[in-house]
Amino acid sequence: MQNSLLKHINLPKDLRQLKAEDLPQLAQDLREFIINIVATKEGHLGASLGVVELTIALHYVYNTPEDLLIWDVGHQAYGHKILTGRKEIFDTNRQLNGISGFPKRSESIYDTFGVGHSSTSISAALGMAIASQLKGENKHHIAVIGDASIASGMAFEGLNHAGVTDANLLVILNDNAIGIDPSVGALKQYLTNVKKGSQKQDNIFEALNFNYSGPIDGHDLPLLISELQRLKTVKGPKFLHIITKKGKGLKQAERDQVKYHAPGKFDASTGELITKSNTSEPPKYQDVFGETIVELALKNEKIIGITPAMPTGSSLKYMMDKIPKRAFDVGIAEQHAVTLAAGMATQGLIPFCNIYSTFLQRAYDQIIHDVALQNLPVIFCLDRAGLVGEDGATHHGVFDISYLNCIPNLVIFSPRNAIELRNIMYTVQLGIDFPIAIRYPRGRGNILDWKQPFEEIEIGKGECLKTGKKIAILSVGTIANTVQDTIVTSNRNEDIGHYDLRFVKPLDENLLHTIFSNYEAIITIEEGSKIGGFGSSILNFANSNSYKKPISILGIADQFVEHGTIDQLNELQKLDKTSINKEIENLFLLLNNR
Repeated sequence: MQNSLLKHINLPKDLRQLKAEDLPQLAQDLREFIINIVATKEGHLGASLGVVELTIALHYVYNTPEDLLIWDVGHQAYGHKILTGRKEIFDTNRQLNGISGFPKRSESIYDTFGVGHSSTSISAALGMAIASQLKGENKHHIAVIGDASIASGMAFEGLNHAGVTDANLLVILNDNAIGIDPSVGALKQYLTNVKKGSQKQDNIFEALNFNYSGPIDGHDLPLLISELQRLKTVKGPKFLHIITKKGKGLKQAERDQVKYHAPGKFDASTGELITKSNTSEPPKYQDVFGETIVELALKNEKIIGITPAMPTGSSLKYMMDKIPKRAFDVGIAEQHAVTLAAGMATQGLIPFCNIYSTFLQRAYDQIIHDVALQNLPVIFCLDRAGLVGEDGATHHGVFDISYLNCIPNLVIFSPRNAIELRNIMYTVQLGIDFPIAIRYPRGRGNILDWKQPFEEIEIGKGECLKTGKKIAILSVGTIANTVQDTIVTSNRNEDIGHYDLRFVKPLDENLLHTIFSNYEAIITIEEGSKIGGFGSSILNFANSNSYKKPISILGIADQFVEHGTIDQLNELQKLDKTSINKEIENLFLLLNNR
């Protein structure tokens, strides 16, 4: 940064002192800064590189933070953060106690709305614009949304409402033809036709009463600035369509936009990814799902795969490549994905609906009304359940047990390893008459030889992993492995039993009666919210059956968990080996003092 213009820019007011002809140099400096930091610290690279010119133009033309700028999702907001007072601490991005990887209201006055999930920007910006009108304020409100996010239902709801207002709202469509994976659907084709000049139908955005302009080159700074200045003088809802390239400025990121969305560590000068040595590793859980569904679907023609815009992240891409007619990426449309699966289930198909745990929250009504109420055998595969690490509070999958636990008819299963994930997928495709949620974490398991012959799992049946004498630990999911490691090293080993309930719902009541009859105290542990979760169900069982044993519940506290490594967050949430061992000692102390 020695000869960099960026060196002198700490806030947008500094940026506005530059001459317009200096801005392309600033764009180059900003790109290099982002690349150099993300190369070593990791994060979302491609999206931020693609909007460097737009970011500079917005803060140059508009009087932020008085004028309100809202980014959709927030993957692309790194340049925004650097230009709004966080340059010196940008290297803490996504690290424990560092700045968030997404815009966050508590972090900066320039982050006008907290984001992380898609398609919220138009509704939020419209709400702000109407509020400004009601308060008699003369402000501009700008929502920046991508071509994948604008295809979501919520974005259309916002556009539909905005079109019948006179709100001072500008929607900027950042059209790069890709979200995390390439964009899909009829709207994507419409936007492609607009870019090519071959669109013969009426302009959809003008039909919604927006003053439309574009498409224009989103990397042409003088043109961007000129058009934004013109739009400042236009009243009512406005729509600017810009064309950008995700990963702009780094050849590898432009060439492989999916991989460089969040590439991990790479060489800042060459762009080459820094890969680990070729030591054999257990597979990622998403790949266990991806390979298993292909294996099953090749033998069972009723199996369907569905994902809302996460074919690579969920590894449904394997099925899309090998059996494309039965695997569907429906775009950022979780509600549609769930009800689409429900419709298929009514016709005797076996839909595996793969959605990240945090994104299934967006389809809660559909789970209840369209699936569970009708008792349809939809198979929800909830990837990224539990703590996910550096993406933080918006992406942790820690609420799914609690929000699913209260829904009648729905079975909840959490495998402790890759073999169990395979076996439950095999079991449910044999034929079930109820919906089921299978929740599994981000990252890798601990078993190399995981492609074992399939075995059917008895629904609602738990398992004893170790018998003991005084304290029983009850777990669900992969945290069982942490519990086992803790018990092995404990000097109380013989006194501790360990049971993997596997099913949060229905609970294995026969096994629970045995446990409560033979142990003096119980510990439950889960990678989910303690309120309404697995531990709550065990408490309810004990109360309903008049068991008066000490029960200690370990799980996620009543708070939104921030970003950090999974090990760091497990330690903070007291789900690490040291904390589990401490809870064991506390219970022994309690029992000895009785």
